[in-house]
Amino acid sequence: MTEALQELATYIETKRPDCVLEWSVANDELTVNVAPASLVSFSEFLKTDATCRFSTMIDMTAVDYPTRDMRFDVVYHFLSMYQNHRIRIKVAIREEETVASLVDIYPAANWFEREIFDMFGILFTGHPDLRRILTDYGFRGHPLRKDFPTTGYVELRYDEEQKRVVYEPVTLVQEYRQFDFMSPWEGAQYVLPGDEKTEEGKA
Repeated sequence: MTEALQELATYIETKRPDCVLEWSVANDELTVNVAPASLVSFSEFLKTDATCRFSTMIDMTAVDYPTRDMRFDVVYHFLSMYQNHRIRIKVAIREEETVASLVDIYPAANWFEREIFDMFGILFTGHPDLRRILTDYGFRGHPLRKDFPTTGYVELRYDEEQKRVVYEPVTLVQEYRQFDFMSPWEGAQYVLPGDEKTEEGKA
């Protein structure tokens, strides 16, 4: 399988050198990095070329790298049922950049792009109905960004007196704590009652 994927990658790079930035095969999976400006034409090529025929979009997501200049990777997974191949396409973009929608080429991209917009805040130009799909209408922020607070900004609950759902700032029932997930026997600095006797003994 790896050899077949390498041949496919070489073929794609030869046919579309203007689009392919780099490619790799690992764990029997082909990954191709593509320039954002070439995404639409490259996707059309993958779908219509007789050697590729990636007719089905399997999945689409994004990955957040907040310390990187190109903060987001938009990741596409395509399947060729004709050639029995899978391919992963990656497009790296800055936080303020937009990505061209693939809805006209792969209709399945519709809800995937809405989910990425909702969770990461990435805008897709040319999308017919780009609005939130998982969070509420008044939701602030994008939950899958690494800088999104783990507690969120607001919480909602049903108010028995007002007989409606109300939004309120998040209030924690206890002080928020950063947990030390290391083993208690390795590196955790716990001070227990009676420990002061040990220090007195050393003195």
